[in-house]
Amino acid sequence: MLSPFDYHEPSTLNEAITLLERYGDDARLLAGGTDLLIAMERRKVHPRHVISLLMIPGLDHLHVDEGITIGALVTHRQLECTSELQGLAVALVEGACVIGGRQVRNVATIGGNICNASPAADTVAPLLALDAHVRLVGPDGQRVVPLDQFFTGPGQTVLAATEVLTSIHIPPFGAHTATSFIKFGRRKAMEISIVCVASSVSLSADGHTVDDVRIALGAVAPTPIRAYKAEAFLRGSALTTDAIREAARIASSEARPIDDVRASAEYRRMLVASLVERAIQRSVERIHTGGEEG
Repeated sequence: MLSPFDYHEPSTLNEAITLLERYGDDARLLAGGTDLLIAMERRKVHPRHVISLLMIPGLDHLHVDEGITIGALVTHRQLECTSELQGLAVALVEGACVIGGRQVRNVATIGGNICNASPAADTVAPLLALDAHVRLVGPDGQRVVPLDQFFTGPGQTVLAATEVLTSIHIPPFGAHTATSFIKFGRRKAMEISIVCVASSVSLSADGHTVDDVRIALGAVAPTPIRAYKAEAFLRGSALTTDAIREAARIASSEARPIDDVRASAEYRRMLVASLVERAIQRSVERIHTGGEEG
């Protein structure tokens, strides 16, 4: 049973921010509610004021142009069904597809998934591989934060108590680029990742040199992380099986997993090496085939 609370439904972003200023730590924002309501039911949080974002115009918009702008209230089902994302941003679609069941994906939002700041969040690894930035709006105006600087710990972010995450921006892609996402869990759906990996690979025009690469890891550190050392090793290298395998090994060494009920730290490191190798190979195959499968 939920503790009593006052429900607010602002119609503008400024009104929502004013409510956050007024109620401070007693307030929580509501987007899809799939995390907040469960936390309230389990008495993990006890907000006296719940501020819904659902009536604020524009937060559920998704624009694909030179880059991609995704409103914070865009649901995982919207990501799953947006055909314009099936090309270069297919990793994000792959991440959205494995979150919960369809009932959850119909209401759960990408902004909520980010702000929940789970180390295993399935849309965050693809967004990190896509070099995403988030737009935060508060009483002092707006600021744009690279997603790899947004998380500070499990359930913790740089988002101030009076700020609202309003959108996510993915910059334009270069030529000869493709992405991929792989999740490993005890089952395919409705399961927290044991490890998840996303990659974005850009090749030179001849298809034999790595111009750029981003590798993101989930569920292997206190926050989702980029494997910067592995990226640096592979960037500018000739694309060989040995190079990909070594980059995967380096990525595994960058992981900081824990032992828990789902897997041991050692097993997670082994999975990182395997999944990173597969993700990079899949991205490269997609570049060569010009398709979404590899």
